[in-house]
Amino acid sequence: MSAVANPATVAECLRVGAGFSQGDRNWIAEQFATLDARLASFHADATELEVSVKDREARGQKVTLECWIAGRQKIVTTSAEEDLHAALNDVRDDLRRRLNDAKTRQEPRHNKHLRDIPQPQGELNPADDEEQIPPADPSRADAETV
Repeated sequence: MSAVANPATVAECLRVGAGFSQGDRNWIAEQFATLDARLASFHADATELEVSVKDREARGQKVTLECWIAGRQKIVTTSAEEDLHAALNDVRDDLRRRLNDAKTRQEPRHNKHLRDIPQPQGELNPADDEEQIPPADPSRADAETV
């Protein structure tokens, strides 16, 4: 894996959308700081995050976190938690899971070792394995112990 010259961080990439003010941005960035480790493998200038809330602090509020990374599909996570703090944590954790899943799906294509491992063809019967093992050669036993 090559190191990214300008790694993405929540502080650099986060925008606040509808329902939040610029004053909320720092508080939200602190809540999302654990995403920094996952975002670090992407370039900051090619990564954007936007968080918004509909009907803030009302029954039925909906928090949405959108993530754009160049060369990948947009990821959208939502939460209908009534507590704003819990909703932010919910969308943050969901985004982390989805980024991890996307990375895992992509890795085998770029890792020759994983591509070259033969896939199992099915269940083996343990009795079959015993029949395939050749008997030990008694003449070799003396040669190996000398």
